[in-house]
Amino acid sequence: MHSASAARAAPLEYLSGFGNHFATEALAGALPEGRNSPQHCAYGLYAEQLSGTAFTAPRHANRRSWLYRIRPAAVRGSFRPLAHRGLVGHFADLPAPPDPMRWSAPPLPAEPTDFVDGLLTAGGTGSSDAHAGCAIHWYLANRSMRERFFYDADAELLIVPQLGRLRVATELGVLEAVPQEIVLVPRGVRFRVELPDGEARGYVCENFGAPFKLPDLGPIGSNGLANPRDFQTPVAWYEDREGEMELVAKFGGALWSAPIDHSPLDVVAWHGNHAPCKYDLRRFNTIGSISYDHPDPSIFLVLHSVSDTPGVDNVDFVIFPPRWLTMEDTFRPPWFHRNIASEFMGLIHGVYDAKAQGFEPGGASLHNCMTGHGPDAQTFERASRADTRTPQHVTDTMAFMFETRTIIRPTPRALALPQRQADYARCWQGLARRFTPPVT
Repeated sequence: MHSASAARAAPLEYLSGFGNHFATEALAGALPEGRNSPQHCAYGLYAEQLSGTAFTAPRHANRRSWLYRIRPAAVRGSFRPLAHRGLVGHFADLPAPPDPMRWSAPPLPAEPTDFVDGLLTAGGTGSSDAHAGCAIHWYLANRSMRERFFYDADAELLIVPQLGRLRVATELGVLEAVPQEIVLVPRGVRFRVELPDGEARGYVCENFGAPFKLPDLGPIGSNGLANPRDFQTPVAWYEDREGEMELVAKFGGALWSAPIDHSPLDVVAWHGNHAPCKYDLRRFNTIGSISYDHPDPSIFLVLHSVSDTPGVDNVDFVIFPPRWLTMEDTFRPPWFHRNIASEFMGLIHGVYDAKAQGFEPGGASLHNCMTGHGPDAQTFERASRADTRTPQHVTDTMAFMFETRTIIRPTPRALALPQRQADYARCWQGLARRFTPPVT
């Protein structure tokens, strides 16, 4: 075996900046000078372009990378359908009750299960065919992927670890992520997931629409929210090894398996901006009110996939991190609301300040379009009595939300999970009638 992993121990070195054009090589001189696809590449490599957007997309929105690899991606066997017990790829015909829903954390598997086999679809909307909507999954794994590799032709993947570290070895380099970090794998990039801690649980958002990007800051100005420099993209690293291996593709809402006689993680050098990255959610620069009123949750937006309607996104990725609450004479938890968007929430760490109990790390809640929700009765009573002249430091928490403009349709298996809290809506039944009209 000849591999950069043996020579360089798969360096965890990173290039900083979201959406930048990067250039990196694992062997000096592997990147061609002054051209993208030379007639003769250094070291006998093949030039291959990986495009994440249409060729004619505007320059500021164009996503593509040039890869210089040992074998082209076309070198593999034929695909055959691969059955999967927990993965759902089509949602149009699934019923979607308007009830609020909540799940406790699903347990880790008892049998050896890798990242791909451990995907469990909670729900979804839209389709990969229309390049709109998203699918939301848990991943529940206790075995590293070994001679197995995966890519998603339907969507880019936003991976949110909740339990256990991930080592994501991709064509363009290696990323390691711990809970409270996220990993973004672009559409089509091949990768393998290893579990340094032996087991892992978390969430995955499959974004069928436009690639995630940082939001514009508008009146916030030039600083705040997620800083581009805090996103880390890996340096070039490659494997040069052969053997009986498997390439799994997510394509057209289903999984497919093909034999491959070598590691597809054989990119020796690359340049471009269609590349995986990771981000530490604890670096998010939270913006909030310093006078009155609780601002909309859009101030917690990390990344969004834009739609064809200005101001209405295909998918939002929002977090609720540690922060100070300083606004006076104001109900400080999130207020009762009904929303045009559908909200899937998960808890990565600690306690969510808008719920007294029942919402636990690894669990989730779903509040679909116009489904009323908000703080439970216990949280409402506590917040109503709070002294808002005193700042409140919200600590020991990290929650997130996948939000979309269309209905998130839960899967039959998610609805039937024993972890689904059938009595979730009872948390609001203790909200007593408080109306006191004047006596005439």
